[in-house]
Amino acid sequence: MKKIKGSLLLLVLLIMTTMVAACSSNLETSSGSGDSKQKKDSDSIKIGFQVYGLRGEFATNLTEAMKAHAKEIGVDLIVMDGNYDVSTAISQLKNLESQKVDAIIVNPIDEEALNATVDEIINAGTPVLGVNAFLTSEKLNSYIGSPDVVAGETETQQIVDSLGGKGNVVLLEGPIGQTGQTKRREGIDNILEKNKDIKLIAEQTANWSRAEAMSIMENWIQTHGDKINAVIAQNDEMAIGAINALRAKGMTDVPVVGVDGVHDALQAVKKGEMIATVYQNALEQGKTVVDMAVKAAKGETIEKRYEIPFELVTDENVDEYLK
Repeated sequence: MKKIKGSLLLLVLLIMTTMVAACSSNLETSSGSGDSKQKKDSDSIKIGFQVYGLRGEFATNLTEAMKAHAKEIGVDLIVMDGNYDVSTAISQLKNLESQKVDAIIVNPIDEEALNATVDEIINAGTPVLGVNAFLTSEKLNSYIGSPDVVAGETETQQIVDSLGGKGNVVLLEGPIGQTGQTKRREGIDNILEKNKDIKLIAEQTANWSRAEAMSIMENWIQTHGDKINAVIAQNDEMAIGAINALRAKGMTDVPVVGVDGVHDALQAVKKGEMIATVYQNALEQGKTVVDMAVKAAKGETIEKRYEIPFELVTDENVDEYLK
């Protein structure tokens, strides 16, 4: 009888030891799972990108750079084209949130119109980052772009130098209210204020569009004719539209500048049709914003602003950018 009791006691002890070991093992596994939930692997991250519009080359280049880098690091990127409309952009941002993406990147059509929507999304727990065009929301997790005031100053100084500090200029602007328009205009005005003999005789938005710019330039040629000594365009698409209108009227000696450094503009600089463009690095902006969105999705700390410098392109260095 004592042998039986002793055997039962050993059996109970053996079962208890096994249970303790199993619990210990389960605790270690649970701790590991907790860590992985706090920091997601890149291949489990889904990012939304709401872009203001994809008709222009720069926005397309930026989007393609983001797609390529997301694929390279194993991140799912959902792209939505806002088609240059504020209400569409708001709807798309809400759509991305409903898809439970881990972070949202926005390339806004207006610096203020999307603030309320973006703030709501951030308050609900989804990080939002801006790229290329700034959003004034104080809650925005981060902004990746280039200093547009510098771009406006740089292109305008090229025109001042070309005209010897005296002459009449016309100005083609981007969508009114987008930071590419407001900040580049600030830079343009900074230089014009210092050069009182450069007169701004006409200005109008062409919404970053080559076709709109060509039509506007045709009207200006009819109105002002040879009083137009130079053209400042806030992006290359509009600069090329102006060149097409000028060339049709045989006005090939009017200096034109733009911003972005898209392929057609680089070719125009090479041919002498543009005196300069201010190169904006779409590849670097795209890669950086995707990387920062991944960090934000993981809950890692990121800076509020990442600035990618502009680069002046003239006939002296254009071949480096055409490679």
